[in-house]
Amino acid sequence: MNDETGSLSPAAARPQAPWWLRALGALAEPWLKIRRDPPDPRAGIDPAVPVCYVIERYGLSDTLILEQACREAGLPEPLRPFDIVGLSKQRAMFALSRRDGWLLQKPRSKTHSATLAQLLDTVRVHADVDVQLVPVAIFVGRAPERESSWFRALFEENWGVVGRFRRLLALLLNGRNTIVHFAAPVSLRAVIANERDAPNTLRKVSRVLRVHFQRQRAVVVGPDLSHRRTMIDAVVNAAPVQTAIAATASKENIDKDAALAKARAMAWEIAADQSHPFVRSVSSMLTGLWDKIYSGVRMHHFDKLRAIAPGHEVVYVPCHRSHIDYLLLSYLLYKNGVAVPHIAAGVNLNLPVLGSFLRRGGAFFMRRSFSDPLYSTVFREYMSQLFARGVSIEYFVEGGRSRTGRTLAPRGGLLSMTLRSFLRESQRPVVFQPVYIGYERIMEGDSYVGELSGKPKEKESWFQLLRALGKLRENYGQVAVNFGEPIFLTPLLDGVDANWREATTDPDAKPVWLKPAVDTLAERIVVNINRAVDVNPVNLLALALLATPKHAMAEADLLAQIDLTRDLITALPYSDRLTITGLSAAEIIAYGEKMQAITRIKHPLGDVLASEGKAAVLLSYFRNNVLHVIATAAWVACCFLNNRGMKREQILRLGRVVYPFVQAELFLPWGEDEFNSRVEKTIDFFVARGLLKADEQNESVQREPGQSDGAFRLRVIAQSLLQTIERYYIAIAALVRNGPNTLTAGELENLCTLTAQRLSLLQELNAPEFFDKALFRGFIQKLRERRVIWPDAEGKLEFHADLESIVRDAKLILSREIRHGILKLTPERRNALAAGDDNKAG
Repeated sequence: MNDETGSLSPAAARPQAPWWLRALGALAEPWLKIRRDPPDPRAGIDPAVPVCYVIERYGLSDTLILEQACREAGLPEPLRPFDIVGLSKQRAMFALSRRDGWLLQKPRSKTHSATLAQLLDTVRVHADVDVQLVPVAIFVGRAPERESSWFRALFEENWGVVGRFRRLLALLLNGRNTIVHFAAPVSLRAVIANERDAPNTLRKVSRVLRVHFQRQRAVVVGPDLSHRRTMIDAVVNAAPVQTAIAATASKENIDKDAALAKARAMAWEIAADQSHPFVRSVSSMLTGLWDKIYSGVRMHHFDKLRAIAPGHEVVYVPCHRSHIDYLLLSYLLYKNGVAVPHIAAGVNLNLPVLGSFLRRGGAFFMRRSFSDPLYSTVFREYMSQLFARGVSIEYFVEGGRSRTGRTLAPRGGLLSMTLRSFLRESQRPVVFQPVYIGYERIMEGDSYVGELSGKPKEKESWFQLLRALGKLRENYGQVAVNFGEPIFLTPLLDGVDANWREATTDPDAKPVWLKPAVDTLAERIVVNINRAVDVNPVNLLALALLATPKHAMAEADLLAQIDLTRDLITALPYSDRLTITGLSAAEIIAYGEKMQAITRIKHPLGDVLASEGKAAVLLSYFRNNVLHVIATAAWVACCFLNNRGMKREQILRLGRVVYPFVQAELFLPWGEDEFNSRVEKTIDFFVARGLLKADEQNESVQREPGQSDGAFRLRVIAQSLLQTIERYYIAIAALVRNGPNTLTAGELENLCTLTAQRLSLLQELNAPEFFDKALFRGFIQKLRERRVIWPDAEGKLEFHADLESIVRDAKLILSREIRHGILKLTPERRNALAAGDDNKAG
């Protein structure tokens, strides 16, 4: 095929663009720095088939940008003449819309491009002709990893159709921050092959192109947001809110205008006021902040999110460890060319000035309680309006920040609202994007230690915020942001109830499948958050040091333990989204000293590394981040704490008893058979490393003698799960000791918490989560789900005979000293109630 066709043939004697366009291009080039997406857009383009580019809006600046981007990428240049059999055009490009005139610049009102119609007609008439149509989206002032001032931000890319002068300013100010997105080529021959009638084909191709450009703009810039007042009017005037207003007026005996004003005030309290220029300006400031307080921010698997975002309603569901989470995720999305989501934030952050600041960044505020029917209806309608406008959303399914470092049990309130909004308003498929955020040090560390020790949570205030500014002088290591496996809502609903599409759009209706769907979705989210874990140096140090009684270890032992743990995680990866530090064991220790997570104690016979006092409590936070990663190995190691040898089948049998409870607590991703397989592989790993030895039949395994290095390594790994097993034993011992039909679930929970608190004091455990009431509540709930225990008519707990067999099995895992200590400390109900009354009186 000759060069005039616009193919990828070598540039021999190709016709050139008009001299005046080439001159303008040379003038514009110093002002342009283009980032192509994808970096090499030639993939998928057939070099033997002519190429014609299509852009969203015609403009001289966009034309020059496209020309330069194609030239830099080695693609056919769009400003050369385009000649194919039956058609000649001055350029190998066209726009879906363009402006007329120089003064009164209004876009042409048309449903399609004349050039597109001509191309389709030509391909239809000439059977041997094909054309590759390449849609190209151009965004000036929106390139990632570029800084700009607030003034430049005023001229960044948005949804408005701007005039030539404003576009010129945008090019001069932001031209070096430009994204050019090349879509996959579309064969017009393939389009013609599937057509039914010519006019319909033209309309269909035009519509598909318009939707494509809208989706790309929504991903890069964000949705086309109406003014905040318009959004609030839409919320207040919605039928469900009007019904709730009438009900409130009747219930509270006030006139409808007063109830309407109340609803409007609630909407103003809730609604975000996101500003794209504001977001861009703040992103510049945050870059300096991150550089000051962090050694680096690492992001993994973002490419997978970028691939699915176009055409989907994205709901970001990160874990919640720090107030920094809000800013960090939005910043990374924006700097990498994805629109900043609207973020659900607690109304406690709606402080004077700060609240307005957060709203402009996309925050919308929610109260802790939805007991007011009017407020609940207004908030639900606001969520529906966001969905109707195609706005991406972010919220934390854990409800609040994790004070222990564990992923908390999910709450279904916002998920339920999301599903109901999807049924009512969503025009696009919904995908939930779990995100794991891993820190090496957190700003709130001191307050977390205080809260876990019994101090009341400090209320957010400007005083607290100003006090936190002093911490910005410190270094907090590195942060990892890992994007987990996305969860597509439609397939999930299909799996819950194949008839979910028949559900009513009534906003107050709750289909029977809604709760199972919310529960399934919530569990899937936290499981996928954990699967995207990042194992950093502080995590590895915590796993090793906190497993020893004095939280200290000889340097040689610590080096060996870190190597073992990292090799274990690498050999038996928790998931394909897990990431782990590339530092060596010696570098990890040096890094821990630099971060002041551990201290070195010099000694002539060899240095000792330790973590003491508050530092050890803080270190437990980072151990808890990754407990789930080594849970299987810790279980296998637990089996050898009090046993020199065991049969494989016995390890698997005990694992089947314990696993449902550990799975529910740590949100492990495997079914029972998968867990058994993982246990087998873990045993094989320990055998290969010489920590266990198998018999000739490979039916039994045994560890080395108690004082050997191998036995010590196993004990360290086992300690990660041992406190969990001890907590389970506390609950079961309390039930058995008090007998059936004696304790309610609430009384059992309180009894367990008191016992664990006292045991923690006696054993000097630096692990506040050991007596976390929520963990006991979850275990008791799991016992009820599995029908091991159940309430009688008066709410007292009965239990199955299997519970006593579990107590007998505990002898294989827990030492006699631990079991007797727990039994001795476990009070009967009447004594616990008396102790509780004494505490209240004191």
